[in-house]
Amino acid sequence: MKLNYKKMLPFIGILCSNAIIAQAPAIEWQKSLGGTGDESASSIIQTSDGGFMIAGSSNSNNGNVTGNHGSFDYWLLKLSSTGNLQWQKSLGGTGNDYASSAIQTGDGDYVVAGTTDSNNGDVSGNHGLTDGWILKLNSDAGVIYWKKTFGGTNYDVINEIIPTTDGGYIFAGNSSSNNGDVPGNNGYVDYWIVKVNADGNVQWKKNLGGTGDDRATSITQTNDGGYVVAGYAENNNGDVTGNHGGKDYWILKLNTDGGVIYWKKSLGGSHQDLARSIVKTSDGGYIVAGHAFSNDGDVTGNHDGTDAWIVKLNSDGNIQWQKALGGTKVDEAYSIIQTTDGGYLAVGHTTSNDGQVVGYHSPSNTGGGEAPLSYDYWAVKLSATGNLLWQKCLGGSGSESANSVIQTADGGYVIAGSSNSNNGDVTGNHGSDDVWIVKLAPDNILATSEVTEDIKFNIFPNPAKESLNVRLDYFTPTMKITITDVLGRTIHTQKLDGLTTKINTSNLEKGIYFLNLTGGKENISKKFIKE
Repeated sequence: MKLNYKKMLPFIGILCSNAIIAQAPAIEWQKSLGGTGDESASSIIQTSDGGFMIAGSSNSNNGNVTGNHGSFDYWLLKLSSTGNLQWQKSLGGTGNDYASSAIQTGDGDYVVAGTTDSNNGDVSGNHGLTDGWILKLNSDAGVIYWKKTFGGTNYDVINEIIPTTDGGYIFAGNSSSNNGDVPGNNGYVDYWIVKVNADGNVQWKKNLGGTGDDRATSITQTNDGGYVVAGYAENNNGDVTGNHGGKDYWILKLNTDGGVIYWKKSLGGSHQDLARSIVKTSDGGYIVAGHAFSNDGDVTGNHDGTDAWIVKLNSDGNIQWQKALGGTKVDEAYSIIQTTDGGYLAVGHTTSNDGQVVGYHSPSNTGGGEAPLSYDYWAVKLSATGNLLWQKCLGGSGSESANSVIQTADGGYVIAGSSNSNNGDVTGNHGSDDVWIVKLAPDNILATSEVTEDIKFNIFPNPAKESLNVRLDYFTPTMKITITDVLGRTIHTQKLDGLTTKINTSNLEKGIYFLNLTGGKENISKKFIKE
């Protein structure tokens, strides 16, 4: 039987960490939303009716924006499943109000969190300078059920809020206060974690850090009811240990009431490495996205600039694999999700047009001289083991920055951020920066390391104990088997004996491995488990 090599292409790419082996999904639709001022989207969710809710900020009062209170307001938008604007709402006061995170509650309403320095209009109770500001609204944003300001007399910021299993909420941010809702600053800026009940009342609060600049950017609840928090820290004192130099990813696990730190990890190298997004993965571990300027310590493979840095952790916070992604300029990731096929999609922005970045939209330079710095949205799809499956630059000759991504019910993806282009992939810009929403089609790319095509390459028993058998439909003398672990390290190499080969697995530790068949034109991978 002759193998279908076209069908095998996805699996060839799985074995080559730098190979882009599939075409990125096409744009199904895109929307520019805003006015003549500046708008940006920080968070997007798919709503229970199949549409989308976006939280961001705006200082416009025309175009799609009405009701602005002065300067920047929270700007909330509800879109249909095809991206049509159903309603919008400006919330805030005469100061600056920036929404950073939105969730839909079990009753169909919305909770929105962010930061404010207002103390009028919709905002009351500000403690001084900037506060965290949380609101619960009904499903059309016509009614505010409750609103709360959190903080002290200095700068207090909420970066992400998530629902908790007890029906309340928890938020992660940073604070330089040492009073009010802030329980004891460690010096300069700390991680600031606050748990509230369903009515927004504080249940517990926690400050974590050292004497430097420590900012929590993302939080997820764990299977045991605790919380894992990600961000970055630049010091090596107080609660922070193991810093590699500059700013490191700083990730820690708290128990359910925040009173116990189960573990904490400083990840990075000698330069600036900033974590922006963390989510729990289906295996009980975590995937973290941000950006790294280092190329030492925990960071390898940097492309001589700031790279998007993706780190897979196990349940104890230990690195399983890491990938530095990008080109020779600035490449940063701000949001990551685990996709339904077991892989990962990260989005952010790029100014590179080399390395792993293809399709960058060069900035316009009609005035002569050096062209302005211009970003594209950059979307990167990884396999379950961190191999690059596809990448896509989205934008025009202006500048775009992606802040949030979700996978939709149809298997596609929606990316939210900002754009000031009106060409390339972008149409309908209202002036300056608009909220820009892009819907990508499903990619239909296999992100796991398992072969599902009808290829006559069988391994058994699986799970294996003392030995594993490999059976082929045909054989050539150049074929060989290589076994790698989940970190991509080669554990065993063996030539094939013929159509059937027996491999001794008794010396392997328990866990997941990949058996790679190469030789002739073949390059195939299958996963197996050692019990």
